[in-house]
Amino acid sequence: MDSGEYLRRTLKWRLCYKLSSQCILFLFFLSHNATGQIRYSIPEEMKKGSLIGNVASDLGIDIQRLRSGRARIVTGENIQYTELKTDKGTLTVSEKIDRELLCGDVTPCSFSFDLILENPMELHHVTVEVLDINDNSPSFHQHDMKLTIGELAAPGARFVLPTANDPDVGVNGLQSYHLSPNENFILKKHSNTDGRKYAEMVLEKPLDREQFPSLSLKLIAVDGGTPQNSGTVNIDITVLDANDNTPVFNQSVYKATVMENSVKGTYIITVNATDADSGSNGLIYYSISKMHGNIDRIFEMNKTTGVISLSGKVDCEKAKKYEISIEATDQGALTDSSKVIVDVIDVNDNPPVINVMSFTSPVSEDSPPGTTIGIINVKDLDSGDNGLVSCRIEQNAPFKIKSNLRNYYTLVTDSVLDRESASEYNITVVATDAGIPLLSTRKTFNLKVSDVNDNAPVFSQSVYSAFIKENNSPGVSLLTVSAQDPDENQNARISYILEVNEVGGSPISEYVSVSAESGVIHSVRSFDFEQIKELALVVKAQDGGSPPLSSNVTVKILIQDQNDNPPQVLYPVQTGGSLVAELVPRSADVGYLVTKVVAVDVDSGQNAWLSYKLQKATDRALFEVGSQNGEIRTIRQVTDKDTVKQRLSVIVEDNGQPSRSATVIVNVAVADSFPEVLSEFTDFTHDKEYNDNLTFYLVLALAVVSFLFITCVVVIISVKIYRWRQSRVLYHSNLPVIPYYPPRYSDTLGTGTLQHVYNYEVCRTTDSRKSDCNFSGAGSQNVLIMDPSSTGTMQRIQSEKSILDEPDSPLEVS
Repeated sequence: MDSGEYLRRTLKWRLCYKLSSQCILFLFFLSHNATGQIRYSIPEEMKKGSLIGNVASDLGIDIQRLRSGRARIVTGENIQYTELKTDKGTLTVSEKIDRELLCGDVTPCSFSFDLILENPMELHHVTVEVLDINDNSPSFHQHDMKLTIGELAAPGARFVLPTANDPDVGVNGLQSYHLSPNENFILKKHSNTDGRKYAEMVLEKPLDREQFPSLSLKLIAVDGGTPQNSGTVNIDITVLDANDNTPVFNQSVYKATVMENSVKGTYIITVNATDADSGSNGLIYYSISKMHGNIDRIFEMNKTTGVISLSGKVDCEKAKKYEISIEATDQGALTDSSKVIVDVIDVNDNPPVINVMSFTSPVSEDSPPGTTIGIINVKDLDSGDNGLVSCRIEQNAPFKIKSNLRNYYTLVTDSVLDRESASEYNITVVATDAGIPLLSTRKTFNLKVSDVNDNAPVFSQSVYSAFIKENNSPGVSLLTVSAQDPDENQNARISYILEVNEVGGSPISEYVSVSAESGVIHSVRSFDFEQIKELALVVKAQDGGSPPLSSNVTVKILIQDQNDNPPQVLYPVQTGGSLVAELVPRSADVGYLVTKVVAVDVDSGQNAWLSYKLQKATDRALFEVGSQNGEIRTIRQVTDKDTVKQRLSVIVEDNGQPSRSATVIVNVAVADSFPEVLSEFTDFTHDKEYNDNLTFYLVLALAVVSFLFITCVVVIISVKIYRWRQSRVLYHSNLPVIPYYPPRYSDTLGTGTLQHVYNYEVCRTTDSRKSDCNFSGAGSQNVLIMDPSSTGTMQRIQSEKSILDEPDSPLEVS
């Protein structure tokens, strides 16, 4: 009969004999619910997926019902060790079950869960009992047990042995103990009230340490499983002897060494004494004798191991050797003594000490090489090579150190000093011994270098330049010169002095002045660019040393032009008593050059850039003025309807800010013959001049009419014949009437009406718009001059005049 059949029968028996269960079952059926119970038994450690039982068959439930009722297992908070296969109606292991972990010592061991179905609801309680298997061996908490038993122990003495533990239960649990065979001990087994078994070892035969100083036994614990498992513990027994021997040192004198300044706890030596006894009788304690003062404050001894170590400090400079008396004592107060001699080895633990005997600071920068600045003494408390000292200067400095006597050193200069390069030095003297490792001491000396006046002032620039506009206010600051003197104090105190020189025959001090303290240069007067364009002076910087040192620098002051001069008209010449007229024939074409207004401006740059503009004209539609060259040209064909006398007002402006201007009156006669010009300009002259001073001209005319009448008639006839002949020549040669131009005037286009062309040389610079013009010699010009005092009489004269006094003098134009 399989386990499923057995469980089904058990279930039926329980349902039949339990009235309460029947009542409950009856009540559940009345409410369309059903319940059932089932129990399975399985061994522990089954693999995952192992079959527990067929619940569908055991509970009489159809597999289709399991699916439709959505059968599931409810375990609550417990671990779900089982899994329901609804397609087969079987219950399998889902987690590996360890009975010892699940229940411990509790028997029997089982776990329960509910099987629930829906529509209608059914509840079935399932219990699974976990059966134990022999999967654990008896074990002891310790692997070894040590016992110490005196050789005088009496027979019958009991010794409790360790207890073994086996997690299995029943027959698989711990069953018995066994002791390995021996001549001295037997094993007795016992059980506690809870059933646990333990054993005792009983001495049956006395021990003999001389024969068996130790014994080694094994205690074996076995269980009742198949196959049988066991656990073992080793029992080591030491036999103690009686105290009948004295400790003995293996050396009468021990020798050791220690380095000085060793740290506390440094190992010195290990002493050794032996005792023929064993156990506690052979246990020896070591100590340092108290007979030698405070030696125990420097050294200490381990009383059980005999190790001597350092507990204080040793210093070779204080003590080079220590003698230690030691004792060995056993448990019976039996003793032996010995001696330990400890030599202290010197180590290089003392750096050299530098003592200053003398030191001189400051030292003058002109001190010669080899000047002594200090004497030092160096000592080292160590001995041997550790006390040999050498000295050097650490950094690269103009000093060296010499040794004349033992441990005495002299610090001297090695080269010429320069305070301006280094005003002070930190001289580091390093004293180093010859020990291992090397120890050194540094001593720094601060040496100051005093100054002598060995440097002249140096200007920050080789040449100073300043710009100032003309017409400046006297006293204005122009610039500041600055010089530096690397010396100090009075030797670096600089005074600025204006060197004596002349400008245009006048002392430079009449133009500028310099502040002795600050080096600020001020103007003394107002400058005029047209008189002086550049001022060069020399400033001297002198220090306050003895003797004083100085240096010079050139200062250039450039005068900048201002637009303070209006343009000056050179042509047409504006005379007070004569009227100049330019003659334009009525046959003149468009663009005919009537004349050219020539003007200059003594300013420079853009202040001298001139522009020309026609301000007023009798007929503005007939003439135009070139804005750049001042040329007056016709802008249409001259006709017979044009008025003979034309009056043009031309304004000349420069490009300064603000601009300045000059106005010139140009009289133009539009006629082909002198009589026509004469008649028109006579009226014009009388209209203008005599209207202003009518009475004066009437009196003047009456006074000179007799004298001038004859002269004027002769002149007019001569001029008329000359002009008639000249007009005939011009008429046949198509040449225009030649106007009047001032001496040295040159038509820049080369197409003007002048008979004689003036050549000039233009010199330009790269940084300004100024030009120099050198004119050649002047030729003769024809001019028509209307003299009001001659009552309309025309005179023909030839004039030759130079614009400048010297032929080669330049004319500045822009």
